[in-house]
Amino acid sequence: MSEDERVTKRAASEVARVFDDAPFIAGLGLGLESTGPGACVTTLALERRHLQQDGFVHAGVQATMADHTAGAAASTLVPDGCFVLTSGFTINLLRAARGKRLVCRAKVLKAGRHVTVVESEVFCVAGADETLVSKAVVTLAVVARLT
Repeated sequence: MSEDERVTKRAASEVARVFDDAPFIAGLGLGLESTGPGACVTTLALERRHLQQDGFVHAGVQATMADHTAGAAASTLVPDGCFVLTSGFTINLLRAARGKRLVCRAKVLKAGRHVTVVESEVFCVAGADETLVSKAVVTLAVVARLT
């Protein structure tokens, strides 16, 4: 197996772990759509439980989706023996979200040895229309695994 194939396999394993071992994310219903080096796409079929009191997607749902998708994108680039933890993020809610599902696309802006910065965009899908509803910049610490 080549070094590139080994890195790709390890990255896929880490992304799977990020989703399989996260009970809050599973309970929310967030699903992994695709991943690649420094990138991740997730989806969420919207249900009543994802809405706030006026029928729009709750800001907490959008923030969680943006954060977790960013973490998955960052995890594709961390070295063996490391993982990422969010150290901070900023989210801008650009418009009210109402539709059938959310799609989040995250891409690494800068991967570092100690800190990685990722941009996440959350889109709301209603019929054939896909509208950008929020955008986040997520800073993640690259942490050495102790075990």
